[in-house]
Amino acid sequence: MRAIIVGLTICLAACSAADSQSPSSPPQLPAETTQAIETQLTKTMQRNNVPGAVVEVCAPGYQDWGAAQGVANLETKAPMTTDAVWPIRSVTKSVTVTLILQLVEQGKISLDDTINTWVKGVPNGDSITLRQLADMSSGVPEYTTQAWIEDYIKDPAAPFTTRELIDYAIAEPAQFAPGARKVYTNTNTLLLGQVVEEVYGQPFGEVVQQQIIEPLGLTNTQYETEVNDWSGPTGYQSGDNGLEPQDNNFTVLGPAGAMTSTLQDLCKWGDALGSGSLLKPETQAARVQGKPLEKGPEYDFYGQGIGGLNGWIGHTGEGFGHTLLVMHNPTSGSTAVVAMNVSGTGKHVPTRYFRKIAPVLDSIPPVASASPSG
Repeated sequence: MRAIIVGLTICLAACSAADSQSPSSPPQLPAETTQAIETQLTKTMQRNNVPGAVVEVCAPGYQDWGAAQGVANLETKAPMTTDAVWPIRSVTKSVTVTLILQLVEQGKISLDDTINTWVKGVPNGDSITLRQLADMSSGVPEYTTQAWIEDYIKDPAAPFTTRELIDYAIAEPAQFAPGARKVYTNTNTLLLGQVVEEVYGQPFGEVVQQQIIEPLGLTNTQYETEVNDWSGPTGYQSGDNGLEPQDNNFTVLGPAGAMTSTLQDLCKWGDALGSGSLLKPETQAARVQGKPLEKGPEYDFYGQGIGGLNGWIGHTGEGFGHTLLVMHNPTSGSTAVVAMNVSGTGKHVPTRYFRKIAPVLDSIPPVASASPSG
C-alpha cells in the first residue's frame, strides 16, 4: 500500500432528486434542510481530511434526497457519486442478528441456547447464550489476534472461511465471564453467522439473499465472498505518511462485515431495521433494549445487533478505509445514511457528522399524508 498525499478537493455533486417535479410528485425536502446538511458535511470533511462522502435522507412524504462531496479516488480525482456501491462493514452485523431473531420467531432456536450447541471449542461456550452474542456481552475473544494479523500481512489476498476466523479467536482465553461486561467483539457475529448456516443448512450469503435482500427489494445489495473484487470508492486509512489506499478482502469480515450496498438500498434497510418490519413487534421491542458499550463504536446504547444515537436507531461500520452509518427515527419514520471513504482517524466521522445534523433531520416538517414506517 502506498501513501498518497494530496490536497482535499471538495466537489458538490447533484442531488438525487430532480430539480423539477410534477404536481403529483412528493415534495422535495426544504431547501434550508438540505443546505444545512451539505454545509455541515463540507465542514466535517475539511476538519477530518475526508476524501469523499455521501449522505442520503429518506423522509416519509418527501422525495428521497442525496448528495455527494469530494472524490472517490485521490489519484484519478474521480468525483464521488450518490449511486456508488459501498462496503457496509459492520452494518452487516445488523443483518446477521436479524436473521437470528427471525429463527427465534420461527421456533428453530432460542436466544437462551448456548453457542456450544452449534460451534464447539468456544471458551465458556457452555455458558454463552446467543442473546449475549447478539448484544455484545459474551466475553468471547476477538479473532483479530496477533496470529491472524501476521497471517493477513503475509498475504492480504488470501481467502479465509468464517470457521477459520473463529479458530483464531477461540485459541485465545475469554475476555470476561459471560454477561459480566459489554464489549463490542466481531467474533460474536461470526459465531451467529455460523448458527444461521447450521440451522438453514445453506451458505450464509444464500440465506441473506432469501430472507433480507429479496423481501426488501434490495437490488444492489449482496453478501461478498470474493477477495479484492471491488470497483467502488477507494478506501483510505490514515497512516504515518497521510492517507493510504486500502485493499479489499471481504473474506476476512464474513457475517460481521462482508456486505455491500448503495445509499438507496441502505435507506430501505435502515427503515426495515429501525421499524422492525421483518420481525414481530415484541421481538423488535426487546431488540432495542440495551446499555452503553464499555468498549467499541460510539453508541448511546447497544441492543441486539442495533444501536442508538440521538434518539435514532441503526448501525455503523468501519474498516479498511470505509466508514458508514445507517440510522432510523422510529418517531418520524425518517432514515439517514452516511458513508465516507476514510477510516482509522481515531473517531467514527459519520457518527460525529450525524450527531451534528440530527437536530436538522428532526426538524423536517411532516407531510400531512405521510405516516412513519415505525
